[in-house]
Amino acid sequence: MNALGGGCEAAEGLSCGRGSPPIRRPAEHTYAGLVAQPSHPLQGTLDELGTPLALTTFVVVDLETTGSRPDGAGITEIGAVKIRGGEVLGEFGSLVDPRAPVPPFVTLLTGITQAMVDAAPPAEEALPAFLEFAGFDSGSVLVAHNAPFDVGFLKAACAAHTLRWPNPAVLDTLPLARRLVSRQETANHKLGTLAGFFGVADEPTHRALDDARATVGVLRGLLGRLGARGVGTWEELRSFRSAPTPVQRGKRHLADGVPAEPGVYVFEDASGAALYVGKSGDLRTRVRSYFTASETRSRIREMVGLAERVTPIVCGTALEAEVRELRLIAERKPPYNRRSRNPERAPWLELTTEAFPRLSVVRRVRDGGARYLGPFPSVRVAELARDALHQTFPIRRCAHRITPARRGAACALAGMGLCGAPCEGAESPEEYAAHADAVARAMSSDVSPVVEALTAHIGALSRQLRYEEAALHRDRLSAFLAAAVRTQRLQGLADVPHLVAARPVGDTWELCVVRHGRLAASGRMRPGADPHAYLGALVASAETVPPGSGPVPRADANETECVLRWLGSAGTRLLELDRDWVSPANGAEKYLRLVHRHTPGPTRDL
Repeated sequence: MNALGGGCEAAEGLSCGRGSPPIRRPAEHTYAGLVAQPSHPLQGTLDELGTPLALTTFVVVDLETTGSRPDGAGITEIGAVKIRGGEVLGEFGSLVDPRAPVPPFVTLLTGITQAMVDAAPPAEEALPAFLEFAGFDSGSVLVAHNAPFDVGFLKAACAAHTLRWPNPAVLDTLPLARRLVSRQETANHKLGTLAGFFGVADEPTHRALDDARATVGVLRGLLGRLGARGVGTWEELRSFRSAPTPVQRGKRHLADGVPAEPGVYVFEDASGAALYVGKSGDLRTRVRSYFTASETRSRIREMVGLAERVTPIVCGTALEAEVRELRLIAERKPPYNRRSRNPERAPWLELTTEAFPRLSVVRRVRDGGARYLGPFPSVRVAELARDALHQTFPIRRCAHRITPARRGAACALAGMGLCGAPCEGAESPEEYAAHADAVARAMSSDVSPVVEALTAHIGALSRQLRYEEAALHRDRLSAFLAAAVRTQRLQGLADVPHLVAARPVGDTWELCVVRHGRLAASGRMRPGADPHAYLGALVASAETVPPGSGPVPRADANETECVLRWLGSAGTRLLELDRDWVSPANGAEKYLRLVHRHTPGPTRDL
C-alpha cells in the first residue's frame, strides 16, 4: 500500500519506352546466370554458424517519386544494384509511369520530366521485373539509405497492383551510419555527405541508379568498419549496436543497489539537480541498460556522462509509477526529458466572466467560474478551436472594454452578422448572455450546434469546389472536437469526489483511489489478503483532495488522462463511487469520427 502525496535527361540505356522491358546491366555475370546459380547454403563448422557477410547477397535500392508519401504519390524511377562479396553482380534501372503529373519541383530536383515517364512502363510492369531481378525470395537483403521511405513506396505499389510483397530482410544504411560514423567525422549522415566521406566514385544525383550506386559505396565503407569491430555475419550485423562509450562503462556502478521492482528512477548530477526521470517495471534492468551498448541516443549518453547518482522510487502499481514520473518531471523539470516538463504552460481556451464574455487563449486555469476548453497541444490549435466557436455563435472577438456603449463603435463583423454589436448598445446584456451561454454549453456538454454549423459550411464550400477553404473549416472543427472530447472526459472524472477501482494483474489485484481526477493512493493486494481490511486501510491512508474549479482542478491533465486509461483497461472494476460518473449525451465523443488526424509520412534523407 502506498499513498501518494505532493507533487536532367535519363542516363544512357536507362529510360524505357512503354511496353519495353526495364534494362538490366550485368557486371561479371549475366542476369540469367544469376538466377541459375545455386543458393543452397554450405554446411559450416560450429565457428562459422550464421551467414558470412561475404556470402550475403545485398540488393541496394533507390527510388525517385512524385512526393514524400506513398498514399499520395507514385514511383517515377527504380534503380538497384546487386552485390555479393564486394562485387557487383548486376544492375537494374527503369523509369516508371506514375500515371499522375510529375510536380515541377520533382523535375527540378531529379531531371525527370513528364515526357520521360509518359514513355515508361507503368508500375504493374516495372515492379515484377524489379522483384525478379532482386530475388528476395532466395534470401537477398534489401539495402537502402532511409529504407522506410523506399520500402513504404514499394509495398504500397505492390498492394495497389495486387502483387505479393516478398517481405525481405532490410538493412538501412542511415541508422547504421549514425552508429559507425561520428559527428566529429561528418557534419551529417546524408547520402551525399557519406559518399564524399568514404570517397565513393559514384556521386548521388537524385537519379535512382546513380543514388543506388552511391549507396553501394557507402555500404562497402560501413561493412569495412563493421569488420574492424568483429562483425562478420548477417546475424551479427542485425543485432549490432554501438559499443558503450568509456563514460558509460565508467558509470555502471550507479546501478548498484537499484532494486528489481517497478517504480521511477531519477538521474541526478553532483549538485542533486535532476537530469532525467523515467519509469520501469524493473528498475534494476532499466537503469543498467543506460550503461550498455543498447543505449544509443546521443542526448542520453551525454546525460549519463553528467550523472553522479540514480535515485530509485519503488511504486506499488504501474499507474502510480506513471503518475509519479509525470509529477516529478513537472516539479523538477529535468533538462533531458523532452515531454511534460511544463504542463502549466499548455494553452487553454477561456470563456471569460466579463459582463460581455469573450473567448481568450490563456496559459492558466484560474478559479472564478470561467469556462475552459483544453488543454491544447499548441496556441495555433487553440486558435483553430476558437475560430470554430466564433463561426457558430455571434460572440464578440474584440478584447477592449465595451461598456459604456458608444455609438459607431461596431466593427465590420457586426455588418457581416457575426457579432450583435453590444459595444454600441445594439444588443442588451441579457441578449448577449444567451450567446455566451450557448458557447458555454458547446464547450461543456452539447457540441451539436458547432458540428451542424461547420459541416454545413464545409459541404457548401466543397460543392463550390473551394476545397482549400473547406479544409480550413474541417481543421477548425477537428481542433474543437478533439479539445472538447478531452475536456469533457477530464471534467467527468474531476467531478467525482471519491472513486475506488481494482484491476487484476496476474495473481494479484491493483487498487487505486481517485479523488477529483487525482490519484490519491494505490497499492497491490497479494493473494490471501483480506480484501475488506486492505481496501479500508488504502482508503483511510489516501490523500485528501478538496474540490476546485475547472476541468482538472487538482491534477495535471496528463495525470488525469493516465487514470482514465487505467480505468478503461480490460478487467477494471469499480468498488466505490460516491456520485455519478457521467459524460454528456450530446458531447464530443459522439462525433469522434469527425476528428481529423494528420499522419506524417516518411521523408527522404539525401
